[in-house]
Amino acid sequence: MAVFTEVTPDQAQALLDRLRLGRLLSLRGIKAGIENTNYFVSAEAGEFVLTLFERLSFEQLPFYLQLMKHLAARGLAVPDPQADEQGQILFELNGKPAALVDKLRGGHQLAPDVFHCEQVGAALARMHLAGQDFPLHQPNLRGLAWWTETVPVVLPFLAPEQAELISAELAFQQQLAASQTHAELPRGPIHADLFRDNVMFEGLPGREQLSGFFDFYFAGVDSWLFDLAVCLNDWCIDLDSGRLDETRAAAFVAAYEKVRPLSGAEHRLLPAMLRAAALRFWISRLWDFHLPREASMLKPHDPAHFERVLRERIARPWHALSS
Repeated sequence: MAVFTEVTPDQAQALLDRLRLGRLLSLRGIKAGIENTNYFVSAEAGEFVLTLFERLSFEQLPFYLQLMKHLAARGLAVPDPQADEQGQILFELNGKPAALVDKLRGGHQLAPDVFHCEQVGAALARMHLAGQDFPLHQPNLRGLAWWTETVPVVLPFLAPEQAELISAELAFQQQLAASQTHAELPRGPIHADLFRDNVMFEGLPGREQLSGFFDFYFAGVDSWLFDLAVCLNDWCIDLDSGRLDETRAAAFVAAYEKVRPLSGAEHRLLPAMLRAAALRFWISRLWDFHLPREASMLKPHDPAHFERVLRERIARPWHALSS
């Protein structure tokens, strides 16, 4: 992602030596994203992604890295953290926690159709089921507690009508989260950020096959329905208006349900969870936009996009069962 911390070729080579991956062939900073420092690393042993974690701590990171190991061991196409001779997968570079994972094949599908949405929906359900027996626990660090803490920080930057909307929606989500129905939603490790640019496809145009999920560094234990809503709000919308493409959304949910059927409560709460997912990313984009950190290649996302998405989800609630 954006380069906050510079890594020299000598530092990268030292890590490759520790991991027995051979000589460094190239090191290239990745400018997409806004959370961590990422580099593409080409070595004699293959292609990798080096991540230096700018916000996550050494104590928090085992959850993310071990979750990827867990899913990879169960056949999920996710990046596999590289280990040294002692089995260590978390390292330190320039005083920052760091990890090296194998690079997935393929490219992004930034204009998905029903074919792509079905593949992502089914793979998301398989990921949820595969994570059921993952032994580590960490809450979704960008969940309700973070929203409640961050909304007062961004309120001074908002117009009155925006402030009214974000405050009212936060209150709605706090009330929802306190309900018994919400508490009974099936839960487990979720990706929490499975946007179009965090999924890879490979193959001929029109016949692309999903080749993997990556960027698990927002993962945490939360409701699986929230994870599904995050996906629907990106994979199944018109990007200009934020309006849900109901054909794609129905295909996504149907493919998910072929692997893990939704409960009645999940179907009832889906419209509210689509609002929750829109709120989460509106808040985070406001925070990144108005309170940016320095980075050599940083370009914050436009917060207005998820404001539009949230207004759409409130104005036009969508139930998968009615599609």
